[in-house]
Amino acid sequence: MKETFFQPSFIHMSGLRVNSFFLGDSSGVNFYIVVGAIDKDTGNVRVPICSGSERVGDWDLSVTPDVGASKVTVTFTRSLQLCLSNATDCCTAPLCVVETLQVLACSGSVMLAHLLIQAEIYANSSFTGNVSEDMSVIPNQVFQPLGSCPCDLTDGACDVRCCCDPECTPDLKQLFDGLCFSGVFGGDVNPPFDQLCSTQTTEYTPDWFPLLCVQSSLNNTPFLGYFYDGSISAPRVPPFRIPVQASPGKLFTGYRPGDPIMTEDDEYFTIPQQSLAGHCVRNAPVAYLQDLDVKCLSEAASYKEGLPHDVRINSGTGDFIQQNVIYRTVTDVGKFITKSEGLPTAGLPCQKVTFAEHYAFIWEDDNIEGVNVTVFLGSLCDGETLTQRFTAEFVSLRSDSATEVPKNPGYRVGNVVRAANMNASDTAGSLRIWQPAGRGLCTSAAHTPVVFGVDSFSGCILEVDVNENCSLLRGNVTEKLNSLIQATHVGKRRNSNDSNLNDWVKIIRLDPNISASPGDLKGICPDVPASLNIRIIFAAVGAVQGIPREEILAVQISYSTVIWQFQCSLSCENTASLLPITAAVQFIRVPAQPPVPMTRFQINYTEFDCERNDVCWPQLLYPLTRFYTGEPYSRRLAAGLALAFLAVLAAVMGSPCFSQVWEKFSV
Repeated sequence: MKETFFQPSFIHMSGLRVNSFFLGDSSGVNFYIVVGAIDKDTGNVRVPICSGSERVGDWDLSVTPDVGASKVTVTFTRSLQLCLSNATDCCTAPLCVVETLQVLACSGSVMLAHLLIQAEIYANSSFTGNVSEDMSVIPNQVFQPLGSCPCDLTDGACDVRCCCDPECTPDLKQLFDGLCFSGVFGGDVNPPFDQLCSTQTTEYTPDWFPLLCVQSSLNNTPFLGYFYDGSISAPRVPPFRIPVQASPGKLFTGYRPGDPIMTEDDEYFTIPQQSLAGHCVRNAPVAYLQDLDVKCLSEAASYKEGLPHDVRINSGTGDFIQQNVIYRTVTDVGKFITKSEGLPTAGLPCQKVTFAEHYAFIWEDDNIEGVNVTVFLGSLCDGETLTQRFTAEFVSLRSDSATEVPKNPGYRVGNVVRAANMNASDTAGSLRIWQPAGRGLCTSAAHTPVVFGVDSFSGCILEVDVNENCSLLRGNVTEKLNSLIQATHVGKRRNSNDSNLNDWVKIIRLDPNISASPGDLKGICPDVPASLNIRIIFAAVGAVQGIPREEILAVQISYSTVIWQFQCSLSCENTASLLPITAAVQFIRVPAQPPVPMTRFQINYTEFDCERNDVCWPQLLYPLTRFYTGEPYSRRLAAGLALAFLAVLAAVMGSPCFSQVWEKFSV
């Protein structure tokens, strides 16, 4: 039997229900729950014995089997309400339950795995009375104050300094006599307001008060509705739509690089894509001029079809394009189908599903001229895992074929980063990260190439024995990390020439810093290079047809070390610990040209530095500077010249010379 265990194997329980997963085949496995797993005399965990039941006292155990894993749920069935007088089935103290439980997975009398639960559950003290079915009538706050005594906050008790509280007896009011809350909060919910003609106040009284005062009764006071009405509108979650349309039937005048492609129904055109967490998002929008190549895992029981191919696409000018779809049958299903480790679920027949989809968007300038879709179909049966592949490629209308190199040689977001091994006869190389599957072990993990402009973080789990030699462990981890980098150089552009070394940048490798240790301790290994860091520096060195031309300038690879320590629960014999190793890719954008260094005068004399002073003199004429981007520069310049002309004209007309000249002409 394969190794089986609970994940997690220890849970601190503070609610009515907790869940764990039994990883492995659960057929023929019995689950028991044991209460009182701690020996009160010694304080140690008792040796588990495969006996018991799935319900003990107030505890209930339920198991939901699944392929490769079973969901184990432990539920506390008693009420968490604090006990009232002569009540049962409730909590007698605020700390209602303090218990140590064990969940055992046994095959006959042999224990396969165990789960330890420490339960500390508090009683629910939010409400201890009976719920009344009578509906309280809340007055309209626009016409009547909601509460006649807002400072009455405690039910059944006197609130200090709240003289309008009916629970405050005269003896209690004497304790804070003269210190009562004033104003609306103190119960004066309908006071005379300053604008009343009958208000005899002399402080801060304007000169026009007797003539422009308000003659009104106190029933029409502005303090009505002083407390917010609190009307609530139900939120509506809209789909992917354009919020504002310039005109019906026409969304905009062309796409820009990175804009989402729209459909006839004003929704995003979606293709399954991979999220940062590694999962596939089925309704991810497709960005204009950004190629993609995605693989998604799916099983027969959870398979879902994507967007139908009869959806028409907005060309960018208001016209709609029908997809040209070609269906083909997959002959070699071994590239897409893998058998699941668990037993198949009975009752699910084979179904015809989509194995792969290839989208070719024909584009010119800012518009889409056509969409060609090739759909590969095959049969998916019960107990099989399908690796679907979705690709999207943007082909220029001026290209003769889809394989022609585009005019823009730079990278775009989603392009695979080119790599080469210049030390080998075959210079083809690879730059990859992990794509875990199943249990996430490194032995079964697949690989996916590094794509440009997408920061990624992936990893896998390595099984390590307690008697593992630290030197061998470091070498094994380093070998697995280096297997991702089968290259010595990375292409600056997508069309880098293999024979021209100037088209490639050399990968800078920083070896892990491993300090010399006096000796290895059993179960502890320091300086294990468990993380691979890939930093790619790029810049926009120009533009082709308005699209930035981005090139890779440098690539650096470094390692981060950790201290590995063997971890086990009750027994450490014949078990293996798990060591996660990771690979991270980070893209760093830098300016194409280095910035002009600051002069010594600029460093020392900071009076005109807007970032280090509250007063920014260079922005005195802010609308005329380059910092203001609210209007075009030509319009700002015209407005500035007009203001300058008016200022000069006012200065001239206000001078004595102008008045003398004007008098002469008047005569």
